[in-house]
Amino acid sequence: MTNFFKNSLQYKILYDIMCIVDSSTTQYNYSIREVNKVNPQQKKGNLDLCVLALLCGSDMYGYELVNRISAAVEISEGTIYPLLKRIKDDGYVTTYLKESQEGPPRKYYSITEEGIKRKNQLASDWEHFVRGINEILKYKEA
Repeated sequence: MTNFFKNSLQYKILYDIMCIVDSSTTQYNYSIREVNKVNPQQKKGNLDLCVLALLCGSDMYGYELVNRISAAVEISEGTIYPLLKRIKDDGYVTTYLKESQEGPPRKYYSITEEGIKRKNQLASDWEHFVRGINEILKYKEA
């Protein structure tokens, strides 16, 4: 993991989501190999939060989102674009085109007020879920 990823406030939520929590010390023990072993459905279920959290930091285009998330979790472009369409249809993001020096204009995604509310709710749900799982993990087999 790069120092940029560790120190960037923009990635705090994404980092928290993708960390393996050691329930005895509540310290984060990050392992990209362990995260990539996570069931694909578990990853997919948390990508809305990842995307919305990243968009809280700045507007991004689809491929940029794929690259940022892929730095922590193995995903494909094919996973993100349907999600982006859905969250746009739900009113959580808006889009605009911006000229690119490297080719055709890019479609940028910008979070809306509703998107910020949704991100906050998803983050709260995530934290509650992790606390519950950590409580369960404290129990030892008899």
